[in-house]
Amino acid sequence: MAARPAAGRRAVEVLLEAELPRAEGRRLVLVDAVWAGGDQEREFTVQVDGTARRVHVTDQDSPLGIADAWRHHTTAVDPDGDSVLVVTGQVPADQLGWDLRGHAVRRRPLAVERADIVKQLFGAGDLDTRMVRETWLLDALLEAEPSGGWPRAGSVLTRDRALRVLLAARVGLGDTRDESLDLDADTLFDWSRTPAGPRCFAELPEQERTGLTTWLEEVTGPAAPTLLALAADGRGADALPLGALASAALACPAAADAGFALGTLFGHALGSFDALAPYASAATGVLTRWIAQAEAGGSAGTDARTRVLAVLERADRLADTARLTGLLAGDRLLPSGYRARLRTLAAALDGRPGPAQTALRDLTDHQLAALHTDSTERARTAVRLLRWLDGPQNTQGAQNTRDARAVQAARESVGRSVRHHLESTGWVDLATGILAEGDASRDSEIGEAYHRLIGRVRDRRRQLDETFAATLAIWTEAASQQAPHGALLIEDVLAQAAAPLARDGGRPLVLVLDGMSADVAVELAAGLAPRTWTEIVPTAPAGRRPGRLAAVAMLPTLTRISRASLLSGAPAEGGQDTERTGFTAFWKKRHRESVLFHKGGYEGTAGHRLAPALLEALADEKRVVGVIVNTVDDALADGRENGRARWRTADIAKLADLLDAALGAGRPVLLVSDHGHILDRSPRESGPTVAEGVRGARWRTGPAGPGEVELTGPRVRTAGGRITAAWRDDLRYTARQAGYHGGASLAEVTVPVLAFVPSGSEIPAGWTALPTEDTAPEWWRGDAEAAPPQEPAPAPRGGKGSGGGNRKRQPQHESLFPQPGQGTPGERTVRSKPFETQREFVRNAPGNTAVAAVLDALLAAGGKLSPAAVAAAAQAATGKSERNPQRFVTMLERLLNIDGYPVLQLVESGRTVHLDRELLRQQFPEGTAP
Repeated sequence: MAARPAAGRRAVEVLLEAELPRAEGRRLVLVDAVWAGGDQEREFTVQVDGTARRVHVTDQDSPLGIADAWRHHTTAVDPDGDSVLVVTGQVPADQLGWDLRGHAVRRRPLAVERADIVKQLFGAGDLDTRMVRETWLLDALLEAEPSGGWPRAGSVLTRDRALRVLLAARVGLGDTRDESLDLDADTLFDWSRTPAGPRCFAELPEQERTGLTTWLEEVTGPAAPTLLALAADGRGADALPLGALASAALACPAAADAGFALGTLFGHALGSFDALAPYASAATGVLTRWIAQAEAGGSAGTDARTRVLAVLERADRLADTARLTGLLAGDRLLPSGYRARLRTLAAALDGRPGPAQTALRDLTDHQLAALHTDSTERARTAVRLLRWLDGPQNTQGAQNTRDARAVQAARESVGRSVRHHLESTGWVDLATGILAEGDASRDSEIGEAYHRLIGRVRDRRRQLDETFAATLAIWTEAASQQAPHGALLIEDVLAQAAAPLARDGGRPLVLVLDGMSADVAVELAAGLAPRTWTEIVPTAPAGRRPGRLAAVAMLPTLTRISRASLLSGAPAEGGQDTERTGFTAFWKKRHRESVLFHKGGYEGTAGHRLAPALLEALADEKRVVGVIVNTVDDALADGRENGRARWRTADIAKLADLLDAALGAGRPVLLVSDHGHILDRSPRESGPTVAEGVRGARWRTGPAGPGEVELTGPRVRTAGGRITAAWRDDLRYTARQAGYHGGASLAEVTVPVLAFVPSGSEIPAGWTALPTEDTAPEWWRGDAEAAPPQEPAPAPRGGKGSGGGNRKRQPQHESLFPQPGQGTPGERTVRSKPFETQREFVRNAPGNTAVAAVLDALLAAGGKLSPAAVAAAAQAATGKSERNPQRFVTMLERLLNIDGYPVLQLVESGRTVHLDRELLRQQFPEGTAP
C-alpha cells in the first residue's frame, strides 16, 4: 500500500478556503491524507466569504472512527453551529459508506495536491513543471508562508522565483517582496556573516538543505556546498575566513602540509580537497572586491574596510590555532603576511636602499597595503630617508681661512642653503616627523628599526646644520638689503614676491603663518587641490629650473623681530602696532591701500566663519589684505592635542576658510612665514642646558660652546648686535616645550615663501606654474616616482600654428610610433590629417609646436602629468608662458578628443592630465606614417 500524503494546517486551510464556498452547507470534510500538524493546531479558524468558520481536525484510522467523530461533532461539539470537522487518516475511500459520504463536501475524500495549493498561495495559473516532482520544495513553501502571504507570481510560478522567496523566508537571504537581489558568491558570503541566517539554515530539514544547496551551487558557483555545509555545522561566521585561509594554504610553498592542517579546520564540511580551490577562489574574489570598495573611501569604504579586516584577522587566528602562521607568512592577503613584509622592510633599514626598496615593493604588493595606509606610507617614508642618507651630501663646513674668496663663497652659500632646505632638507624633516609618530601596529621590532633610522638622519641633519651655522656666521657679518649676497631677505619678501603679484591691479592675500617651517609648508602646499589652486613661482632665467622662494629670517629667529621686518619691508622690531604701521607704509609707497588682520581680528563672531570686516576687505577691488595666523607658533608651547607633528590645512585655525574666501574673491595668495621652528624629540628626562646670558629658548649672550654659533652684524637686531644661538636640535636653555625657535638651525632660519593663484585664472606676468612633479626632491620620489625629463629644445617664438618643423630635433627614444628619422610621436600627430581637420573647428588653439611637446612629454611620462607640467612642457618648447594651465588643458582636450573620445582628459579631481596611448593611436593613425 502506497504511503499516503501528509497535510499540515496550511494545506488544510487552503483546501477549505477553496471548497467551503461551494459546500452547500456541508460541514464534514474528508481529506485523503494523514495529519502532519501538531495537536495544538487541530483547532483553528478560516475565512469563508468574509465569515470566520471554526475548524476541528481529527485523525481516524477506521470507518467506524470517522462516523463516531462526526456524530460527536454534530451532537456534542457544535450541534447547531457552522463549524467544520476535517477528518484525516488512513481509511481508503472505497471503505466509506454512502450514508457518511452524503454529509461530506463533494461526497468523497478530497485529495491534497501540494502543487495546486502552492499555485493558490502564489496566485499563479501554473507551476514550473520541475517543481511538481520536488515534494520537499512544495512542502517547504507551504510551511514557510509568511504571515502576509506569498507575493503574487503571475501566470506561472517559476522554480527560480519559488526558491528565491523560500530562501528569503527560511534563512533571511533576500526579501520575499524584492527580487532585485543578485544571488552570487558575494551575497552568499555576506549572508554567512549574519548571526541568524546560518543558524536558521542549520535548523532546516535535511532534504530541504540538500535541495537549497544544489540550487545555490547552480546559481552562485561551486563554493556554495562547502559554505552551506559550514553553516549547517554552526560555523557560518567562519566561512569567509576559512576561504581566505584556504587560498593562502594553496599558494604557499608547503601546500601539502598546509592543506592537511586546513582539513582539520574545515572538518566534514569539506566534501573533498577538489572543492578547496574553487571555494578559496570565490572567497578571495569577494575579499578583493571588498578591498576595492574600501580603497574607494567614503562611508561605504569605511564599512568595507571594517569587514575585510575583521574577516582576515579571524583567518589569522584560525591559522594560529592550526599552527599555520609560519607556513603562510608570505601570503598577499592575510594581515600576518603584511606584518611579515613590514618586518622584513624594517630589518633592511640598517643597510643600503636596494634591499629596503625591494622590501617596499613587496609590501605595497600586499593586498592590504592600501587599507593600512598609515603603516604603508610610514614604511615608504623610511625608505625615502634611507635613499636620502645614501645620496650625496654637502657636509663641508666653512673654511677656517678668512681669505676673501672663502668668505665670499660662504656668504653666497646661505641663500643656496635655505633654498635647498625648502627643496630637499625640509622634506627630510617632514619624513622624520612622520616616522617619529611610530607605526600603528605597535610592533616593537618595527619601532626600534624606525628609531635607529631617525637617529642616523638626525646625525646627518646636525652635520648640515653645523655647516650652515658656520656660513651663517660669516654671512651675517655684512649681509643687508643692499648686499644680500644672493639670499632673499625676509624684509624683501613683500617687495620681491607680494608686490609682483599686486602689479596690474592684482590683489594678493598675504597669509603669514607664524612659525611655519619648511616641512609644514611643503605639506600644506601638497594638500591644496590643483583643481582649486595652482602654485606659481617666479620665472627662472634661461637654463635654470624655476623653484620655490625661500628667505632668510632676522636674527635671532623671533616673531618680534622677523615678523615685524617681514611686514614692514625693512629691518624692524616691535609688536602688532609696528607691523600694521609698517604694512600700511609699504603699500602706500606703491600707491595701494592695505589692511592687516591679527589674531582676534579675522575670526568671525557667532554665526560667522570669518569676520565681516575681513570679508569686506577681501571683496575690495583695490586693497591688499594681510592676515596673521598663529596656530603653528602657538602649538610650540604645549604641543597639539593629537600628538601629530604633521600639519594639514584643516589643522590650522581658519586657514581653509581664508583660502576659500580668497578663492571666492579671485585673489592670489602669498603663503609666508616669519621664521621656522624645531621640535623637541629629546628624551623626556633631558633638561635644559645651563649657560650664561640666557635670553630665550635657543639664544643667549656670551661665548659660543658646542652646538652653538656666535652671530654678529646688522641682521642681529637685539643684544647689541651680537648673540650666541644654538644650531643643535637638542640644545635648549629653558623649560621643555613641544618646540622652539630663536636658534640658528636651517629649520629655524629658513622662511618658506609660496604663491598660489586660483586655478583657471591667469598667472601673473613674471610667474610660471610649478609642476607638481617638481615640488618633491628626487630622493623622495624615488626611481619609480621620478619626474620625467622636460628639456625639449627651445624653438623660435613663432606664431601659432607654426608647426613642428622648426623645432630642434631631440635624440630619438623608443616611442609610441617607432618611425626612425620621421620626428617625434607628437610631431607626427600634429601633422596628421585628422588633427589638421580638427584644428579648423577649435578657435585660438595652441600652436602645433606646443601640442607636439605636450604629447611627447606625456608619452615619456607614461601618460600622466600634472596640468602645470603640461604647461611647462609647452613653455619649454615655444618659449611662451602658458599663464592659464587649466584653460590650456581644456584647449588640448578640444583638439584631441575627436567625436568625444577621451584621448586626453583631466582625472583625479583635476590633479592629473591623462593621455590614452591607444586612443591616440586610433584617432590619429596617420601620425604613424612617414
